[in-house]
Amino acid sequence: MLSNQHPQRVTQILEADERGVKVTDWDQKTEHPPSLDSPLGTSSSKEATSEQPSDKNAQASPSQRPSASDPPLDKPKPSAPFRAFLQRSQIYCSSHVSTNHADILLLWCCLISGLVDSTIYNAFGTFVSMQTGNTIFLGLGGATPDSTSKPYGWAKSFVSIACFCLGCVVFSHTTRLLGNLKRGTLIASFLSQTLIIFVATIVVQCGAVNGSLDTITDDIDWYTIIPIALLSFQSAGQIVGSRALNLSEIPTVVLTSMLHDIFVDRNLLVRDNVKRNRRVLAFFAILIGAICGGFIGEETSRMQIPLWIAGALKLIITLAWAFWPEKQTSAV
Repeated sequence: MLSNQHPQRVTQILEADERGVKVTDWDQKTEHPPSLDSPLGTSSSKEATSEQPSDKNAQASPSQRPSASDPPLDKPKPSAPFRAFLQRSQIYCSSHVSTNHADILLLWCCLISGLVDSTIYNAFGTFVSMQTGNTIFLGLGGATPDSTSKPYGWAKSFVSIACFCLGCVVFSHTTRLLGNLKRGTLIASFLSQTLIIFVATIVVQCGAVNGSLDTITDDIDWYTIIPIALLSFQSAGQIVGSRALNLSEIPTVVLTSMLHDIFVDRNLLVRDNVKRNRRVLAFFAILIGAICGGFIGEETSRMQIPLWIAGALKLIITLAWAFWPEKQTSAV
């Protein structure tokens, strides 16, 4: 009956059997065995084989196949909570801080200036914040190189002035670019100042620079320029910060103009005079810092301890900006 209904099929099976090809070989190449009702030849076998998918991607449905727009598997997208955290952090750092009671933080900066300047002067005979004194030292070094006890002290003062000016340029332009009162700007500024103080302290602590306070001799150790340059550069960030906060009455690194403004104030004896109070407190903060630096240096004869204290205080100020109240804007 098979031979009567499908003579061509029987002939093909017999020919395949003579060549040693099993019928089951066709079943392995095709998803379903060929039926007896459809003619099957060598060409149809190849067409059936070529129509079968060659990989798993071809067997998948169109909705399951990867498209060119899909992200690569080795770069997964951030999780939703992490993206939300980044967005909240960006908004928080872009907010403007309130200037109410911000003078408290600048008064601490005045204390730091007095502490660091007294320490550096005892160690190296120069200043890193009060550039008026450095200008005098620079002039004396060039005019009286033989009569001064520090013939190379002018070089330290020159480095301090140059690095302070460079710091003013960097901090002021960066502050204006990022936004004066933005929380992220203030955090970045004071954090960089903190790190610079710690780097200068580590340079002294590890012995690259002699940390003794009795190193002022006729000769100069040129490695001392490293902490002088770093500390002068970071001190510029304080006065830039006071300008950014519109608290110019607390420059944190200047005494002469501040004393002038105190005693020429027409409201000097008025009870409620906020700017006068800020200037007076800033003066005493610098004075107390200098006294503390002198006592610590006298007891320890080392300069790195006051620098560690100054760095810790600056770090506290940085953290304070992170949690400082946001500026309240009234709806019009």
